[in-house]
Amino acid sequence: MGFRVLSLFKPFMALLPDIAPPDRKVPFYERIVYTGVALLAYMVMSQLPLYGIKSSDSSDPLYWLRTVLASNRGTLTELGVLPILTSGMIMQFLAAANFFRVDFSLRQDRALFSGAQKLFAILIAASQAVLLVLAGHYGNPSDIGTVGSALLVLQLVSSSVVILLLDELLQKGYGLGSGINIFITASVSQSVFWKLLSFSSIETYRGSEYEGAIVSVFHLVGSRSSKIRALKDAFYRPDLPNAMNAIATIAMFAFTTYLLGFRVELSVKSNRMRSQRASYPIRLFYTSAMPVILQSALYANVLLVSYLLYTYFENNFLVYVLGVWGTFDDSGLLAPVGGIAYYLSAPHGLIDAVFHPIHTLIYATLTVITCAYLSKLWTDISGCSSRDVAKKLKDQQVTIAGYRDISMYKELNRVILPAASVGGATLAFMSTTADILGCIGTGSGILISVLVIFEFFEMFAREQMEGNLSMDNMMSVQ
Repeated sequence: MGFRVLSLFKPFMALLPDIAPPDRKVPFYERIVYTGVALLAYMVMSQLPLYGIKSSDSSDPLYWLRTVLASNRGTLTELGVLPILTSGMIMQFLAAANFFRVDFSLRQDRALFSGAQKLFAILIAASQAVLLVLAGHYGNPSDIGTVGSALLVLQLVSSSVVILLLDELLQKGYGLGSGINIFITASVSQSVFWKLLSFSSIETYRGSEYEGAIVSVFHLVGSRSSKIRALKDAFYRPDLPNAMNAIATIAMFAFTTYLLGFRVELSVKSNRMRSQRASYPIRLFYTSAMPVILQSALYANVLLVSYLLYTYFENNFLVYVLGVWGTFDDSGLLAPVGGIAYYLSAPHGLIDAVFHPIHTLIYATLTVITCAYLSKLWTDISGCSSRDVAKKLKDQQVTIAGYRDISMYKELNRVILPAASVGGATLAFMSTTADILGCIGTGSGILISVLVIFEFFEMFAREQMEGNLSMDNMMSVQ
């Protein structure tokens, strides 16, 4: 049954856009160029407004998650990477539940699985686009008209397909790493940079102030006669990024970088050359940023569905249980204020966490459990489980020192399973803490950025060790 279900996607394969794999190994320098061009294309798309928007006064249900979803409201990247993440999550869950069996060692199965994931992503993007248009996200649908609504949907779906192809371009060997990770990191970095160093002037009840947290410190201290009051406003102003947010962000970056050094070194030896030994590291963050990325996508889908249902069926009991929406404080920003969606939304700062301890505790507990489970699940479906690592080492005729091949799986399982679960739970706890402290770029965004940047440093180091990259060669490339 497994292969028959997967083969149902065969008729769609020829219709889906596809990036042909490279017919040669792409040099490292070319991969850097491809990555830069893909990132540039995404950043340009994030600044191009959608054509046909009649009004942008409606509330934004994804405001709190846009940074980590690499999304920008009212532009071609309105949906960000959410359709791709949702599609991948659905396919991985179905595969893990044995709804269909996939043998990733077979080229045909890999192609069918990738095609099915791509088809789901396009369908999800289309459904999300239609729901946003009908919900009045871009103005009253009757004012926009049938043609205008169809044009908005077409733009959102087409841009999602382009983002999908950019991600596929990088993952098939033309670029470095995953396009999704790069786009999210760029979005978070842009947000952090802007909110720390922006010279944009904003009128507040205290007077005109700069938006950037660091810039505002110097501006307020230099322009006001009461230095103590100026420092108080700079460090604790509630309506704009403040110095405490900046300090918390920098501290979280540093602490995450520090935890990247936590690992268990397994001593391995070659069966061919008995004297040759090496270490096999199992990091605390064994699955990198994937648990947080998948958790953010899962929560975002629940929030989006809850908001859309609440818009049309506000008085329905089941919709009420799923989520009640209202404005957050005096900011006018829309946020869930009750129901399941409320407990899946992060606290909006330290004051919110203190005055709503039950919400904070439930959110933190759910997030820790979800990330721990997703981290363990990811090891099973991504080829990095204990069994997969044991097979890989055995194929390379390498074994763990002091253990036979038959018992190597048990030793790996003793280390990898806790690393995956504890690592995912640790990421969730740090993400929640960062959100409570008001870190700029959201807690999830900061963790994802640090882990992705670290992976890029590892890529450069690996290339340098292999002799493919040197400072002289880099300086000679024009």
